[in-house]
Amino acid sequence: MVRLTMLPQPNNYSYVFDFEENFHYEWTRQWMTENWTNGFYYCTIYAMVVFGLRRMMRDRAGFRLKGLLVLWNTMLATFSLVGFARTAPELFRVLNKYGLHHSVCVTSFVEDDPVSGFWSWLFVLSKLPELGDTIFIVLRKQPLIFLHWYHHITVLLYTWFSYMEFTASARWFIVMNYSVHSMMYTYYAARAMGYRPPKSVSMFITASQLTQMLVGCFINYTTYGYLKAGGPHSCRVSKLNIILSSTMYLSYLILFARFFYNAYILKSRGGGASKKSSKQH
Repeated sequence: MVRLTMLPQPNNYSYVFDFEENFHYEWTRQWMTENWTNGFYYCTIYAMVVFGLRRMMRDRAGFRLKGLLVLWNTMLATFSLVGFARTAPELFRVLNKYGLHHSVCVTSFVEDDPVSGFWSWLFVLSKLPELGDTIFIVLRKQPLIFLHWYHHITVLLYTWFSYMEFTASARWFIVMNYSVHSMMYTYYAARAMGYRPPKSVSMFITASQLTQMLVGCFINYTTYGYLKAGGPHSCRVSKLNIILSSTMYLSYLILFARFFYNAYILKSRGGGASKKSSKQH
């Protein structure tokens, strides 16, 4: 039986589980420092499996996999919703009490808050099993767009690198990603169950993803300003990390904007927009 423990204010949590309370970030950072480069091997294997399966499925009928798809998306939706509920309070509290500078320059979300730290750690690790999204697309013979597999690979590599560096601004990226994924996977689960939500729902989710990319670019710009003004020891973010993150978010912004235009605007005009992928990462 899981014991609930009251946390003192101002942590903004009404309770904390034992596995959250007992979280110690030191060993997780050590593990990631020693193993983050394995992400390149995982991504290589991922690409080989995905495109190998795609070739194998070329002359075969696609699988339905309805039950597995419902289970997969429901689990990821639940995980994302819980992750958002356990990390967002820390971000909101920091913004309210300490301001924007603290939220992008101080790693208290991992070092001083075991609840946020635990779910931030799970967030980073979750990018590995999330690669399984693509397997469903390939086995069901649905369109595999560049945005999908590019996003999966770059997110895994960047999140693992950022955790190794203990990047302070990552709290923003974690909370935003949890939020968008909770909506996105819930939508996919509903679709897999046979429901057909109105088009406005998928448009809202894609618009939320675009907003996420815009905010990500703003956070990187703001963080760079603090770093430039205060020097390398003023902000727990490296210049290399800002460059990588800015490049990643800007590329996502362009790709998602293109996807939104092709899927909704061009298609609504009767243009020849290609069939949408069932996974709009």
